[in-house]
Amino acid sequence: MKCLILAAGYATRLRPLTDNFPKPLLDVGGKAILDWLVEDIAATGKVDGFVVISNHRFARIFEDWAAGRPEDIKVVDDGTSTNETRLGAVRDMLFAIDTLGLDDDLLVIAGDNLLDFSLGAFIDYSIGRGTSCALRYYEESAEILRKGGVMVVDEEGLILGMEEKPADPKGHWACPPFYYYTKADAALIPEAIASGCGTDAPGSLVAWLSGKVPVHAMEMPGKRFDIGDLKSYEAVKAEFETR
Repeated sequence: MKCLILAAGYATRLRPLTDNFPKPLLDVGGKAILDWLVEDIAATGKVDGFVVISNHRFARIFEDWAAGRPEDIKVVDDGTSTNETRLGAVRDMLFAIDTLGLDDDLLVIAGDNLLDFSLGAFIDYSIGRGTSCALRYYEESAEILRKGGVMVVDEEGLILGMEEKPADPKGHWACPPFYYYTKADAALIPEAIASGCGTDAPGSLVAWLSGKVPVHAMEMPGKRFDIGDLKSYEAVKAEFETR
């Protein structure tokens, strides 16, 4: 299994911190955000390689970071240099797969989120299910639900439907940007894009895929911290100071 780390965004809401530096490498609790994620995933022993998908502006910075870590980490430069020309998460996934010739099950994560639980449980859940999978958590706020992916699931966690940024959310299960794709389902990404699947939000692929093949969702056993702006970054730093 390979882990794809989505890190090609420009984090415009975190400027000036991200004018010349990528958000996933900002310091939280004495470590880069990506250090927390990679260390946890590597400790599971289930992933045999990492791929960071970067834009052109920050690729060299990611390469320098990767060179200092013990894991097998490759950095892929998607060639974009501005927020306006970004490929979007789904096209970035396909770009990395094609560039490196990946033919593996894939753990796909956003490089700018943190969790207070290990992803090991999610990896085991996904392998046990034998299907592509996503994480989910219960969200009361309709305002928050309108900003991300919202799914409806059955008693077994099978996704019955999912929408990205719905004007009228059909449920309360929110989908954070952590996914597992089987090798067979990852091969469907070109078909998804050709058929009109949204490409900017990573959850759009889950929404499309769940209408084609079984996709399950595991309820998160803890909290997720989304670092979207300066206020949320300061809150996360305070949360992780004692860890």
